[in-house]
Amino acid sequence: MQNDRAAGVLVALAAGDALGAGYEFGPPLTDGADVCMKGGGPFGFEPAEWTDDTSMAIPIAEALLEYGAAPAAFDAVVQAWTDWARDGKDVGAQTRTVISAASRAADKDRRTVTAGDFAEAAAEFHGRSGRSAGNGSLMRTAPLALAYLHRDPTDLMTAAVGLSALTHYEYDAGEACGLWCIAIRQAVLTGQLDLRAGLALLETGRADLWRKRIETAERSRPRDFAQNGWVVEALQGAWSAITSTGASPAGPQHLRAALEEAVRGGNDTDTVAAIAGSLLGAVYGFSAVPFEWRRRLHGWPGLRTRDLMILGAELAAGKGKQNYIWPRTGHQDYSGRSRTDALVQHPDDDGVWLGGVGALCRTEELGIDAVVSLCRLGTEDVTGIAPENQATFWLVDSASPESNAAAAHVLNEAAAAVELFRAEGRTVLVHCVRAESRTPSVAALYGARVAGGSALDASKRVLRALPRANPNPAFREVLAAQDADAGSTPA
Repeated sequence: MQNDRAAGVLVALAAGDALGAGYEFGPPLTDGADVCMKGGGPFGFEPAEWTDDTSMAIPIAEALLEYGAAPAAFDAVVQAWTDWARDGKDVGAQTRTVISAASRAADKDRRTVTAGDFAEAAAEFHGRSGRSAGNGSLMRTAPLALAYLHRDPTDLMTAAVGLSALTHYEYDAGEACGLWCIAIRQAVLTGQLDLRAGLALLETGRADLWRKRIETAERSRPRDFAQNGWVVEALQGAWSAITSTGASPAGPQHLRAALEEAVRGGNDTDTVAAIAGSLLGAVYGFSAVPFEWRRRLHGWPGLRTRDLMILGAELAAGKGKQNYIWPRTGHQDYSGRSRTDALVQHPDDDGVWLGGVGALCRTEELGIDAVVSLCRLGTEDVTGIAPENQATFWLVDSASPESNAAAAHVLNEAAAAVELFRAEGRTVLVHCVRAESRTPSVAALYGARVAGGSALDASKRVLRALPRANPNPAFREVLAAQDADAGSTPA
């Protein structure tokens, strides 16, 4: 579950970012107004395309993977930002000014731009304007929390302030980054939301100030922070989105409700939702991010959901890039597992195939053009199928409550993905390793959707088609609970 939470940080950040992109600089929306990844907005983003918030976070993640806490990491970050800003659709005004000034300083000496150039340019900007506390450093700060997951929080606070100061010199910006990073760290390690966890690391007067700001956020709604281009109100808007929707059931429902609420707050919608998303992903995980949001999520530099998941998982592991093990490996090795070649058609829909991981080699032969995967795969294990038609769900085949963050949600999300692909006219393969527990559970939920009746009745039909199948007790409980909630009476 800790891996799930770590992997969720960047994915939920990007999901919030892309969700808010089409509403950026607009007025607050009415309560309950629909919010979707419609794209557009003032910068013409594609649907489900992230903006500068995620684009600036990615170089931080990649540099920390490559260099760890070494000074070279920040140099690599600013060099990547400089390359991105040349063609970036949406570069914040303060950030662009700092990048331009730092680049000119480096060009004078005919050398590569450094973190020192950025920090000097940021300080000069602050000196000229008297302020430099925009929200541009808070929106990108999340990868640092993952890289410092197993280090002292004091070190994380120091690093967060230093990373912020590369473009945003003012105390408010650095402290906001530090507080948010420590909250992310706490959430990944414990599954708890606590924005006050880092207050003890601030000077007493500053801690008191931030405590009052947090309390104000908890009494408010995101729409109350109309100046959310300022880092303080951006943090308050994100935290108020999380706390004002706290009556939602914890987990996936809260994540969705809070990110939609962040966007309804108006103005700098993508940034407030991205900030909120990074903390919500840390507490609820990758599994809580709706598949409809993850499916087409993409952006600079040509990455997608899986790439962000890999970055988050590897940063949290603290071992750098691991090219030959999951999640970055090209091929996940199941050669030691027997009976992986199971493959049958769904008893309620012959456009859906149920199989083990060995069935992946038959997708072209059978005309399968969508895959719902319920086990770990390598980056090259599914071929010939568009990325948006590859749905990945994290499920551990275990009856222990500690194994899966939200088993009922994930099983139902997977069944809904099958239904969605079929509505698009696609032929679908649902698979786990041996089609014995995860696959038949999802197949039963899908069967109840398309054939009616109870999930347990659908399960009986699936088990006749897959005689070796034996879903674990936790998954069977999900089917029974679903029937109870629906008022179904199994035959």
